[in-house]
Amino acid sequence: MMTFILFVLAIASLLVVMRQEAGAKTAVGVMVGVGLVSLLFASFWLALLLFIGAGITAAAGLPGFRRSWLTPKAFALFKKVAPKVSETEKVALEAGTVSWDGELFTGKPDWHNLLINRNTGLTDKEQAFLDNQCNQALAMCNAWDIAVERADLPEELWDFLKREKFFGMIISEEYGGLGFSAKAQTAVLQRLAVNEMLMVTVGVPNSLGPGELLIKYGTDEQKEYYLPRLADGREIPCFGLTGPRAGSDATSLPDTGIVCKQEVDGKEVIGLRLNFEKRWITLAPIATVVGLAFRMFDPDGLLSDVEDRGITCALIPRDTDGMEIGRRHCPIGSPFLNGPIIGKDMFIPLDYLIGGEKMAGEGWRMLVECLSVGRCITLPSGAAGGAAFAVATAGGFTRIRRQFNTPIAEMEGVQQSLARIAAKTYIAQAAVNHTANMIDQGQKPAVPSAILKYHLTEYQRDVLCDAMDVHGGKAVTLGPRNYNGISFSGSAVSITVEGANIMTRSLMIFGQGAIRCHPYVLKELAAKDNDDIDAFDEAFFGHAGLVFGNAARAFTQALGLGRADVPFDHGARKYAQSVARFSAAFGLCSDAAMTTLGSELKMRELTSARLGDMLSNLYLASMVLKHWHETQPVDGEQALMAYSLDMLLARTETALVEFLDNLPNRLVAGALRVVTLPIGRRWTGPSDALTHTVAKAISTDSPLRKKLLSSLWVGEGESGVDAVISNPVASYNNLLKDNAKAEKLYRKANKAYSKGELPITALHPEQRFEAALETGVFSEEEAIFMRDYEAKVLEMLTVDDFAFNEFARNKKSVIDHNPSESQPS
Repeated sequence: MMTFILFVLAIASLLVVMRQEAGAKTAVGVMVGVGLVSLLFASFWLALLLFIGAGITAAAGLPGFRRSWLTPKAFALFKKVAPKVSETEKVALEAGTVSWDGELFTGKPDWHNLLINRNTGLTDKEQAFLDNQCNQALAMCNAWDIAVERADLPEELWDFLKREKFFGMIISEEYGGLGFSAKAQTAVLQRLAVNEMLMVTVGVPNSLGPGELLIKYGTDEQKEYYLPRLADGREIPCFGLTGPRAGSDATSLPDTGIVCKQEVDGKEVIGLRLNFEKRWITLAPIATVVGLAFRMFDPDGLLSDVEDRGITCALIPRDTDGMEIGRRHCPIGSPFLNGPIIGKDMFIPLDYLIGGEKMAGEGWRMLVECLSVGRCITLPSGAAGGAAFAVATAGGFTRIRRQFNTPIAEMEGVQQSLARIAAKTYIAQAAVNHTANMIDQGQKPAVPSAILKYHLTEYQRDVLCDAMDVHGGKAVTLGPRNYNGISFSGSAVSITVEGANIMTRSLMIFGQGAIRCHPYVLKELAAKDNDDIDAFDEAFFGHAGLVFGNAARAFTQALGLGRADVPFDHGARKYAQSVARFSAAFGLCSDAAMTTLGSELKMRELTSARLGDMLSNLYLASMVLKHWHETQPVDGEQALMAYSLDMLLARTETALVEFLDNLPNRLVAGALRVVTLPIGRRWTGPSDALTHTVAKAISTDSPLRKKLLSSLWVGEGESGVDAVISNPVASYNNLLKDNAKAEKLYRKANKAYSKGELPITALHPEQRFEAALETGVFSEEEAIFMRDYEAKVLEMLTVDDFAFNEFARNKKSVIDHNPSESQPS
């Protein structure tokens, strides 16, 4: 019995030492101490085992022992198995900064580092722009007219956007721009996301493109000329990066710029001969100035003795000889202005290079540094805004749409879709707002930008699918009244641009994060490259301590022992503690994958994707917790917070299980399963009770619905078809304000009908209301109220129809199906 007690004591003591990463000396001391007690009072064999363990630990962990024999062997092995990092990968890894994503890699995230920078919201100037200029722009939008009738924004809206400097949000006031914070840019794009073409038109010039590149890298002359003109819309920019053979793989650009000499205005000028073909370039059809990425070569050594200068960026006026521009692609859904650009034997002077000659060959670094910020804002903000619109419309529609004499919002299948819509909107809003706040604090979140781009655009697609489901026939019949169809069909655009989502998930999130965010891997690789054995020794054995620490933390916290101390209230505490537990499990699994697979991990995309899913869901959960901590909760929000985190942590655990099920080294996988899931799965997803609560909140006039819709243009709203088309959110909000009163009267009339107090032929609601008035079931006031209410409901339920041949582009080829003119055979 004493032997068993001492064995348990030894294990518990070592787990404590490992959790604290107290070091080899402490571990040796614990094993020797417990071994001596065992030798004196219990078992010689247990003591011997502990002494052997102490010896091995001393040899491996104490610098004086290990550096003479262990470190050189480990260093030699590391050089063989460590992945080679190319120059382009190095540039990508060095772009951006590490923040909370790095904490999650440690296995012991310090919540103080997340909460220290509180999101203080927008300035008065930014809020005024959001509430005035943004709302005015949306009031000029008719989605059907923009997407179908004209395939462009109205001229008066273009003029308004230019006059109010929507294209100059990122440009400082010094150059005539608005100088908005990242939080303000996010808020503007969330609001404009109700209309995809409007959001894209405004978002692209404020994201990766000539404006941002000029701000960071342009010469003084380039800034002084172009930035004021970009800010007020005198210049409309586009940026040519992707092409038929180089989409997400921007490093494989086949487009070239050859350094050469040409006579210009009677003088011999050194410049570049450009040949390129770009596709899918947003705003290209109307752009007045084109940013261009190409591969620069100097075969004659006119600038240097290096022939391949690498990827380079230039800024080229539209009317430059040799440029073919103006044709359009037709993007699925909303045909925003997007098209090809082709250049054949174009000559440009060197001063067209962004940043001048000194920035030649720096294009890849320029692009990835800008992308680490822009990718956090434009598409994720559009996804969050579009999701909020789905909350508004799906919640409203399902409350007023009745089947079997009850609102379909009361049906559990519909409630499941509504709750998912609400949760993904809540997560998206928290993620974009708080990540933007990090940017305003000086961060360049490279890995979070990939997380947000992938997951939030996928959320957008999921949310729109759920919204389509609950709307039924209303959503699948296109026309001016259909506020879902265009956005739904266009959701694939966000999935594919700025790095295809498949690639982002399987290669970028973990692939970049494993090296960039890990506390030791980058140091180990640097030591290898510099052949610095002392630096390697320090990094490698620090890394080993982290592995043992994460193993101990993952195991004990999975058992509910030694839970992390977290600065959250009772409702959120268990979720933050679980984030800490899974952070340790994620860190341990990451190291196991890198150790067992080595350089092969690059090709194990599904393994990388599952680790990326763990990291992503932990990051998103952290943003929800930060949002909960910093904002004033409203009635019903705790249920939505719990639903969101239950979903995210269940997904984290699913990714962990799938990783363990498929890790090639089955012995390591089995050991990891014992450590990380000692009592099996714990997270099963949100409960039915949470589903009911959340669904009811967003389908009624509740404080939670209002908070989720705070990013939208709500407006006042009028009845009639014009209101349905121009602002369905306001129409639904007005109906929900009266819904409780209407529901009582629906039940009152239906009860009378079921009792035979109303005529059996009163099948339509309107007929039933009139019969209820005639029989005294309704008062005059109740009948008037329900006539008006039901008329507004019918406006929201009605779908469009068109003349028979209205869809035909070639109306001469339309078959005449008029039955009155058909002839007998």
